Parts: sequence; C-alpha cells; structure tokens
Amino acid sequence: MRVMDSLQHLPQQLREPVEKQWQSFVELDIDVSLIPQEIIESLPKVWACSEFVMLSCVGKPDLFLELVQSGDLTTTYDWEHYNQSIISVLNTGDEEALKKHLRLFRHREMLRIIWRDIAGWADLKETTADLSHLAEACIDYALTNLYEWHCQLLGTPCNAQGVAQQMVVIGMGKLGAWELNLSSDIDLIFCFPEEGETQGAARPISNSQFFTRLGQKLIQSLDQQTADGFVFRVDMRLRPFGDGGALALSFAAMEHYYQAHGREWERYAMIKARIVGGDREVGQELIEMLRPFVFRRYIDYGAYDSLREMKAMIDKQVRQKSMANNVKLGRGGIREVEFIAQVFQLIRGGRERNLQARKALRILKRLGEQGSLPAYAVEQLTESYIFLRNTEHRLQAFRDQQTHNLPTDEEGKARLAFSMGYNNWDDFHHDLEKHRQQVQLHFEQVFEAPQTDHEEGENPFEDLWNEVLDEESAIELLGNQGYHHPGEVIKQLHELRNSRTYSGLSAKGRERLDDLMPLLLGAVGHATNIDTTFQRILELITHIARRSVYIALLVETPLALSQLVRLCSASPWIAKILKQYPLLLDELIDVRALYAPPDREALTKELRYRLTSVPPGDEEQAMDALRHFKHTNLLRIAAADVMEALPLMQVSDHLTWIAEIILEEALELAWQHMVNKHGRPVCSSDGQVCDKGFAIIGYGKLGGIELGYGSDLDMVFLHGGEDLNLVTQGDKPIAIPIFFARLGQRLIHILSAHTSAGVLYEADMRLRPDGASGMLVSNLSAFEKYQAEKAWLWEHQALVRARFVAGDPQIAGKFLQIRKNILSRQRERNQLQQEVRDMREKMRKELDKPPAGMFHLKQGSGGIVDIEFLVQFMMLAYSNDHPALLEWTDNIRILETLGKAGVMSEEESSALCDVYRNLRSRIHQLALQEEKAVVDDAEYAREREIVRQAWQKWLQA
Repeated sequence: MRVMDSLQHLPQQLREPVEKQWQSFVELDIDVSLIPQEIIESLPKVWACSEFVMLSCVGKPDLFLELVQSGDLTTTYDWEHYNQSIISVLNTGDEEALKKHLRLFRHREMLRIIWRDIAGWADLKETTADLSHLAEACIDYALTNLYEWHCQLLGTPCNAQGVAQQMVVIGMGKLGAWELNLSSDIDLIFCFPEEGETQGAARPISNSQFFTRLGQKLIQSLDQQTADGFVFRVDMRLRPFGDGGALALSFAAMEHYYQAHGREWERYAMIKARIVGGDREVGQELIEMLRPFVFRRYIDYGAYDSLREMKAMIDKQVRQKSMANNVKLGRGGIREVEFIAQVFQLIRGGRERNLQARKALRILKRLGEQGSLPAYAVEQLTESYIFLRNTEHRLQAFRDQQTHNLPTDEEGKARLAFSMGYNNWDDFHHDLEKHRQQVQLHFEQVFEAPQTDHEEGENPFEDLWNEVLDEESAIELLGNQGYHHPGEVIKQLHELRNSRTYSGLSAKGRERLDDLMPLLLGAVGHATNIDTTFQRILELITHIARRSVYIALLVETPLALSQLVRLCSASPWIAKILKQYPLLLDELIDVRALYAPPDREALTKELRYRLTSVPPGDEEQAMDALRHFKHTNLLRIAAADVMEALPLMQVSDHLTWIAEIILEEALELAWQHMVNKHGRPVCSSDGQVCDKGFAIIGYGKLGGIELGYGSDLDMVFLHGGEDLNLVTQGDKPIAIPIFFARLGQRLIHILSAHTSAGVLYEADMRLRPDGASGMLVSNLSAFEKYQAEKAWLWEHQALVRARFVAGDPQIAGKFLQIRKNILSRQRERNQLQQEVRDMREKMRKELDKPPAGMFHLKQGSGGIVDIEFLVQFMMLAYSNDHPALLEWTDNIRILETLGKAGVMSEEESSALCDVYRNLRSRIHQLALQEEKAVVDDAEYAREREIVRQAWQKWLQA
C-alpha cells in the first residue's frame, strides 16, 4: 500500500489514528488505485493534522472521491469559481432544502480548502481568499433565493417612486478584507437603500419589516445548527446600536448613525467593510458615503492617548494565564500586527487614499513604500503575520473548530509542529516565540509616546516652563537660544502658567500643555525673528489651550510644530488664520500637500468629496464644509507663497479657482433649496424648464482672475426667463422673477453668513444694472438693454473684466455675446480718452492719500489702477479692430494681446506686464504681513515712470 508506506513518515503519536481510519476507508471497497499519486502521498499528513478531513473522507467517501475525480482537490480556483459552482451544484426548492444544500456545499469546500492548506498546495493568500469567496457565495446565493420567496409572500419592497429595493449585506472584519480563517465567524450588517413599503401583496408592510424578516431568515440559513451542521456562524453585533439596534437599516439611517453616534472602535471595524451580498452597485454608494467617518481628514490626535490605553488593556489581558498561549490575542499575536496597520490607516488614510485598502499585508507593504515604516519592520511584520496566521489555520483545521490557543498536550503539540513543517515542538516553539517577540517590539515602537524618549528634566526648557530655574539661569538659557528679550518671554510664560486658562484645564489638558511648552521654546529658537515668532505662537497656544486636541497634535507630531514655527515666523496673517481656525493645524503635518496647492481639477474633487459626508438637506453643515475647504486651501496657497514655492500669477489663479469652485457648489445648494420649495422655473413660453437658468458673472478681481487673500467677490446675477409672467412648476409656485431674486438672496446668504467656521466671501453686487437700487437678478434681455442704452462708461470699463464663472452654460454663451457687442462698439477716441482721464483723476483725488514720502501701490500715480484704466481704455478703443482682445478678461493677457496685435510694441506690452506683476506681488507680500499697500515713494520709481509714459502716450496724446 502506498499510503502505508507514507505513514512511516508520521510522528509516532500521530500514526495510530491514521492507520486505523485508513483501514476503515479501504474496507469500503474503494479502488484506491484510482486516486492520483500526489493525493496519496499527501494523505497521511493531511489526515494526521485534520481529524475533520479524515473523518469526512471515511464517513462521506463519495464526497472525497468526487473532489478527487473532478480535479478540484488539486486545482487553484479563480475568484469567480464559487459563484458559478454554487449555482450549478445547489438545487433549492424551499428554505429547508436551501439549508441542507448550503451545508453540504460548505462541507465539500472546507474539505478541499483544508486539504490544500495542510498539503502545502495553497499559500495563506489563497486559503483566506477561498474561505472568503466561499462565504460570500453562500451569502449571496441564500439571499437571492430568500428574497425571491419573500417577495412572493410579502410583496416587493419599493421606495416612494415605486423602484424595487434589495438588501445590501456588508461584510466586516476578516470577511470584508478577504482574510477569513478556517473557523471564522462572519460579521455582517444588513441595510437597504430607501424606506417605503411592499407592493403586490394584499397587506403591504414597511421595507424595514420586510428586510428584518429577510435578514432573520438569512441568518438562519447560514448559522442554524442542523443535522448537516452549519454554514458560517453569523455575528450581527457590529451593526448600529449592536444587539439593541434594528436588524436592517436604510442607508439614510446608517449614515445618520455613524455621523451622530459612531464611536472610535466602530471606525476600526469599518476599515475592512465591504459589500458581500445583495445589490453591490448600490451598496458601494453607501460605503462611499461612510468613508469620511472612517478616514477622517482631520484626525483627533488625542487618539494617540486612547490607542496607548488600548495597548495597556491588551498588556493586561495577555498577562492573564488564559491568554498567554493565544496566537491571536496574546502578546505579539495576530491582532497586534493588524492593529499596527489599522492605526496608520486611521491617522493617515483620509489624506493618503492608498491606505484605505482592507488587507493587512497590503497596508504593511504600502507603509513601507511610503516610508511610514522601515523596510526591515515591514519585512519582519509580514513574515510574522504569515507564520501566525498559518499557525492559526493548523489549530483550527484539526476539528474545524474556532480556537486560537496553543495545545498543552503532547499529541497536540506534535501535531501542530508537524503541520507547520517542524520535526519537533521545541523547534517550532522557538520560531513562534521569535515571531511574537518581533511583533511585540514593533507594536511597542509604533505606540511609544514621543515625550518618553528622555528622562524628566533632561530638556532644559522643562525646568524653565515648570519655573524651577532661577531668573538669572532662565535669562541665560533663553539668551543662548537666541531670544533678544528673555525677560519679557519669562514674564509671558509666568502669566500663562498662572492664568485662569491654565488652571481651568483638565488634568490631561495641563499634561499636554506641559509637554508642549518646552518643545515650543526650543523650536522657536530656530526662527529668524525669534521674539516676534514666539509672541505670535503664544497667542495661538493661549487661544487653543482649552481645546487640547490641537495641543496633542503639536506634541505628537514634531513636524507640525516645526512648520507652525516656520509659517508664523514668515507671516502674521498665517498666524492669525491659524488662530481663527485651529482646525487648519492638521494641514501642517503633510509638507508635500502644504507647499504644493492642488490644481483646479483636484480642488473640485476635494470639495465634492468633502460634501459627500454632508447629510442631504443639511445646508448648515454644507456651508461649514465650504468654509473649511476655503480656509484649508487658502493656508496652502499662503504657505507656498511665503516660501516662494508659487509665483504671483499662480497664486491668483489658485485663489480664483477656489472662489469659482465654491460658487459652483454654493449655487447648487441655493438652487436645490429653491427647487425643493417651489419647483423648477420655466424659462420659455413653450413651458420648457430651465437648466438652472441662472448665471454668476464675475467682475473685478474675480472676473480678471486676480483675487487676493482678502478679496470680496464683485458679481452680477443673470437669469434666462423670457416670459416674466410664468411661474415655477412646484406645489408652491412663484413667479419667475421672484424665484430668481430669492435664489440670488439665498446664494448671498450662503456666501456671507457668519457660522462657526467663519464667512466665505463678502459679496459686492454694486455693479449690477442701476447699482444698489436695481434688481438683484436681471434677465438677459434687460441686462443687454441696460448695457446698450443706460450704462455709464465706467460700467463698460467694468465689463472689460467681466466673465461667466458659474451657472447655466446657455446663459454664459449669451452673456459673452452681449459683452463682445458692447465692448467692440465704435467709439470716438478723443472723447473716450477725456472721459477715462477725468474718471481716473476723480478717483485719485478721493483714494490716493498716502503719508508724506510714501507711494500707494494701487492708487498712486504710476500704480496698479493706472495700468487697469489704461487696459480698459485700450479694450474700448481697439477691440472693434482687434477682436482677439475680447477673448480675455485679465490685464496681463490683454496687454500681451495688444503687443501681439501690434497696437502697442511688444517691448511696451512686456514692460507694463512686468510692472503690473511686480506691484501686485508686493501687495500680496504686504497682505501676508498684514501691512497696508504703501511703500517708500522712491522704491518703484523706474516702474512708475514706465506706467506714466504709457499713460501719456495713450491717454493724453
């Protein structure tokens, strides 16, 4: 007998049961010669290491022989195999038949999976994938049949529009990550898209009732112990509110729960969440909706303390005797490896989407690739994880039971060692301990507090902050660090330490501030303007001290502290915005993002991503999301600006993009609000509804793509309603002009309302037809007539920098034509010169009032406004002959086009562009220093002369 020969290679303790069962198998009159050689050779080891497989082969030989003859036992499945084979193998007619066939199918596949695992024909990746795909196929197959039967009995669940609803099954934990072990529970959450009731039954029931009953039946089909065993143990405790919560929830209820009640441990649980049954496409939408809850952009860095507390709890558990031999929960076990990966995901996953994967080994690899973990650590953790998971599988393969404890009996030890490829227990245990020690070491290093690297008092600034040093020693210490006024610094520190702010902190808050202040004193010493920088940051720290999460962020991430010092040293404006919006401190962590503002496409995606976390209809939260988006990106641009990582033109481009994108989304919010109340407006006499029918026209710096850090938005609102007597198509219809007027008011409210996150923009609407006394929103015909018949010259000058920035594209095209028609009119040039000169002189008298010996960069002679007036004159005077000028609204490109068209020389055009850039750049710099746009009168003498000569040539000739 070939098998009898192979039995000689088994350890003595394992040989007898296999010999006995093999004899029973042979007595079944099975032609053993038909079994391939590789299976015969693997059989002794597999049977010795898995009593489940051995008894299955003897008790159900037909099952074993079918696996052999089909070739499945020696074949690697692709991921679709289970879905295909479960349909072909199973033949269900009712629930009892479904349960029976599912259990037989599961038994067959578990026999195959365990055999391949022990024989060494499948690695860990294949084994866990097969188990996960098996579970997923069983869930989906059972759900499909049960849903059909329930619809026949109870009616089809539908939403308010009559669209059929299907259940969505979320797989959590190892199932979600395709990491099931040989005896895993499956953690599930049941949900469905929308509320409603069933249709097609005599007595309709609510969708909640339908899916609750369906969920109960699904659990029974998988979990219930019958004469044929079970399929998978089902654990529903991870659902919202746990055992006390509803068995199935709508998507809206799910989203509300995680936003309002979601706890920290539920973020961990949701990392691996995946749709494993039901309507996968719709289910994926829910996963995306919940993603911001799991992967927060602004992490609570106080969570480090919580994680350390969890570590202490783990240490306490593993010290218990019952946990010492647990390869999952014990010291250096599987859970610690998973915990390392998940911690990095929670902290950085919101920023780095590649960390939003589910598999632990994949996350470890990516952490190594991006440098978050050293390469050797990733290698060791990967090796240890595979070793521990294989050990887990060999333990569970023995009797198909859920266990993670190492055996204590000699036979069990021999079996586990042999299954892992070792000749004896001591050799196996030695390597096991090596892996567990490696895991524990890396676990400790990941969660080591930054402030425990030195003994208390080693940092000299600790003694200074704790007021241990005498005044002379304190002054000497600060003086050596570079502080110019150490006495003043000591006074300010004393005032903070003895203030109500400090005494009012919680014990944890004081501890965090005590950790931060010595670090801050040392970090500020590297600034160029030490005392000024310290003063700016001290004001910020005093302001945020009660919100200790921000203090924790600076303590836990030295890079954030160093960037805070760098930016506050460079700009009081940045220090001020950080004080106003401390949430922005989180931006200081990622230097790559901080000094490289995203382009327009990336900005658009970022804002839309932020808004996905806002519940439908929650306008207040949406308004805050818009404001946080603006503040975040304003900081990025300012940081890149002060560090000279962005040239002037790109600074204005980025600031303008931010405004445009916000206007697009703000208009969408206002539009939805109005449509929900009054229905869609009708724009034409044939009853056709508008595609918005509303447009935002940007004027001034917004229209000219030249926004600064504190710019207002100059805008004009237009609508496309042709028949002003028409009304909206809704339950509460209103006249078209009223609809658009209220839409404009709503938009202004969204932009300028004061919320906890501040103000978006001040809206300046004075450039609309008839100014402050005119209609807030004009229709296109009225706007065109006003521009043609009533507008003043200065209004045509303003039109030079007017452009469509958001809203209905059809209105954009019509507005563009109106603008071209007005600007390209034939004008009498001498009269135009006189009117433009007179207007400029009037403005200069009112606004150009700098201190003696100083030059106002904007209003002074030869300044920015002179260039702007010159450009406006040139557009009005020459666009009729040179229509290419009409393509642009920004001064630089209009000047460049004047040069290319030969209206002025390219040398003159280039010189004026350079002056304009230089003056605007200086204004940006002064804004970031919170200084007025005024400089010494002699500073820009050459540049001002260039502007004066151009003014003389074109406007006074």
